[in-house]
Amino acid sequence: MPVARSERLLTLLQTLRRYRRPVTGTVLAQETGVSLRTLYRDIASLQAQGAMIEGEAGIGYVLKPGFMLPPMMFSEEELEALVLGSRWVARAAEPRLAGAGADALAKIAAVLPADMRETIDSATLFVGRKRQDEDKADVSAIRKAIRLERILELHYGDEQGRISRRRVWPFALGYFEHVRIIMAWCELRQDFRHFRTDRIIDMAVHEMRYPRRRTALLKEWRETQDVPLET
Repeated sequence: MPVARSERLLTLLQTLRRYRRPVTGTVLAQETGVSLRTLYRDIASLQAQGAMIEGEAGIGYVLKPGFMLPPMMFSEEELEALVLGSRWVARAAEPRLAGAGADALAKIAAVLPADMRETIDSATLFVGRKRQDEDKADVSAIRKAIRLERILELHYGDEQGRISRRRVWPFALGYFEHVRIIMAWCELRQDFRHFRTDRIIDMAVHEMRYPRRRTALLKEWRETQDVPLET
């Protein structure tokens, strides 16, 4: 069955939004399932409608930030992904972030057509039982410290139960199946270290901003840990 032109253009926009760097027409054509000639026509149509797509044939295309899609334009798979993500956050995150996930999904549902709201209400993708390990530290405060680039002072217990005092520069927080991990630069070790939130005995957030930018720390950590960039 031929794909409607409006759906095809929406798919192309969504594909472009996944890429932060220019992507060739050949790759875009393969991902969207159209010919290269059709792709070039679709890009021209989107540009004429105001989409900020830069580039040219043979070099690549990139969608500049700021172009907004109508909030009701979701496929069934995208809606299922949103529901599953919201349910995972409700299970794995602390109450404040879990509530924010539920609120965000409710805002999306409020602007959807009736049939799409029904897709959310009747979603059949579920997440397993909630993690059992409880955090002694305030994870919401850790997330705020990361956003504001503030130093954390930790009393931290390792797996042998030894307690040490650490001053760290937190720049990321990983949510894993059974634990949450702070990625940080450790002043004591003068290197990147990972700290489990359930092993933090107590902590203090300093008003002092750490001397490097969070984005620079994250970039260096990715390189040293061989962590791929997310598209």
